[in-house]
Amino acid sequence: MDFERTLKTHILECSENFPVVLVTGARQVGKTTLLRSLCEPDRRYISLDDPLALALAKEDPALFLERHPPPLLIDEVQYAPELLTHIKIRVDAQGGAHGKAAYWLTGSQPFHLMRGVAESLAGRVAVITMLGLSRQEMVGQGAALIPPFVPAASALQARQALHQSAPWTHDQLFAHIWRGSYPALARNARLNRDVFYSSYMQTYIQRDVRALAQVGSEVVFTRFVRAAAARTAQLLNVADLARDTDIHPATAKQWLSILQASGIVHLLQPWHSNTTKRLVKTPKLYFLDTGLCSYLTQWSSPQTLEAGAMSGAIFETWVITEILKSYWHTGRTPVCSFLRTKDQYEVDLLIEQDGMIYPIECKKSASPSRHNLQGINALHQLQTNAADAAVVCLVPNAIALSSRIQAVPIGYL
Repeated sequence: MDFERTLKTHILECSENFPVVLVTGARQVGKTTLLRSLCEPDRRYISLDDPLALALAKEDPALFLERHPPPLLIDEVQYAPELLTHIKIRVDAQGGAHGKAAYWLTGSQPFHLMRGVAESLAGRVAVITMLGLSRQEMVGQGAALIPPFVPAASALQARQALHQSAPWTHDQLFAHIWRGSYPALARNARLNRDVFYSSYMQTYIQRDVRALAQVGSEVVFTRFVRAAAARTAQLLNVADLARDTDIHPATAKQWLSILQASGIVHLLQPWHSNTTKRLVKTPKLYFLDTGLCSYLTQWSSPQTLEAGAMSGAIFETWVITEILKSYWHTGRTPVCSFLRTKDQYEVDLLIEQDGMIYPIECKKSASPSRHNLQGINALHQLQTNAADAAVVCLVPNAIALSSRIQAVPIGYL
């Protein structure tokens, strides 16, 4: 089964306006599959997974580009950052006269890759972030022009049709959360989930991790990743993470940056009215794929996951990543954060847009109580620009919890 990806429209638009398009994201999220499906008949394809192609790209990048003229799709370009400077030279020599992007690139390691892009291709490249399949894409609505999720009335009304056309039951939701959003698993229902993630972790450690840093023990690094997965949707405590893994805190910070760089985790920063102060507060850790997170924390089935101690954290993780996908997969970068006050009031997600702050709570409940929403109420009292709020939960249809707070079904995501 093939899935229509929401990013298709944005990639084609960028290709008309930039000489270079770079799609980044974790392994196996479908970057190459999507770009190859969009290739024009004359666009060539070359993968740097090919040892011969990689050797030429690193040893003589000018000759490599001579042998592979544009329009060209280069897969796994992070293995040969030497190409970026020569791509710049060729793009500049053409004077911007492009009917379409001369070069399409994919990369699985944004951290290393971004350094080369910033130095060589600034102003010439459109950088696009890609995650696994969104719910919208999985239910066959990937091509629909649905606005990113925000608790504004117009956006929720547009997303109501998605919920009505493809409602999900409680069991379907946790089956999806447990299995994850990697296209290979979604495409083939017979593919063993545990075998897929076991192979994924081996490939990830052997290819991406070793390229990003020296990891002395693969066993210890895997233990670190498992410990991080157990802390999804929690405040990040590096010292605690290091202690449980029996590594130095400095090593834990380095390894955490690897998980970020390779698209495995996302750190959500806390909100503060002063942007500078906001940056020095403790972030929350989220895995970007709930299937991988569930595998690492060893939940053997959707049923045990749903009934287990991590079900609320995994549900929150899924909601946050789906909201991020609704923005990133349309080429937008949301200003997102979370709230935690001195009085311990919390709001899971804040989206700042057009001068307003939209609060969002995640509740694994079919009957959310207005009495459990003190964080949203506190924000409404503290901030004059706090907008109407949404509680994303398991209700079958949207209902008002108060004049400013609405319970929204997961089908809106």
